[in-house]
Amino acid sequence: MTLPGIVDQLMERASTALVSTHYFEAESLCMKALSKCAASNDFERMARICLPLQEARRQKRQDAVDAGMTCIIQSLPVRGDPIAPGCYLLEPPLIGIEAVTMREICDRKKVPALVLCKEPRTSAGKWPMVGVSGTDRESLVVRVQVSPPMEFDGPDLRGQTQPRQGPNASWFIATQEALGDAAVLKVRTDLPPDWRALDLFEMLRAVPDHEKLVQALMQACEVAAKSPLSEKPRRRAVFDDWSF
Repeated sequence: MTLPGIVDQLMERASTALVSTHYFEAESLCMKALSKCAASNDFERMARICLPLQEARRQKRQDAVDAGMTCIIQSLPVRGDPIAPGCYLLEPPLIGIEAVTMREICDRKKVPALVLCKEPRTSAGKWPMVGVSGTDRESLVVRVQVSPPMEFDGPDLRGQTQPRQGPNASWFIATQEALGDAAVLKVRTDLPPDWRALDLFEMLRAVPDHEKLVQALMQACEVAAKSPLSEKPRRRAVFDDWSF
């Protein structure tokens, strides 16, 4: 079977899963299809995959928020630990790449979860939030600084062995939006269309729960599909880890 045929077959299965409300399966199939298309510069199909992916992730995110549970953790769950649906904030000693691991654990268990990771508080009292792509290539890193919720506006707690109550779900949603906005702005608009589309796809791995990022990827893929491929081999730009 040709690669386009394989992708089309994956998306037929994804559409069936979406209609059947099997959102984890739909998301997984969409990401497999996107990865195959990205590897072959099939930007037309990449653009068509974005909306089903956005819908699957929207439903998962809504289920996580509707669960009404928010939690701050300083260690990842181990095998056999129960994991409840909800919003999880990882903090040191956990680091950004471990948010990728936490999402993978939740996905394997089919537990809807919105996962964020914060770094140590800055001298200005801000919480630096970080997203990491976790790709096979050198990981992309996105950061944004946010104000902690009023009830957390004290010194950071360290050495906590037990999970504790986190900020409310509205804070998680707003912070995820800020992180995603930073990811979109980090991809240069003057890149060749195919490079921009591929960079946005990698950013989506760092910040998976941001609808505007998915939409930016779709628009970039539509432009790339109508444009000639770059003659020069792609070189990812060196991104500074600047913050807002």
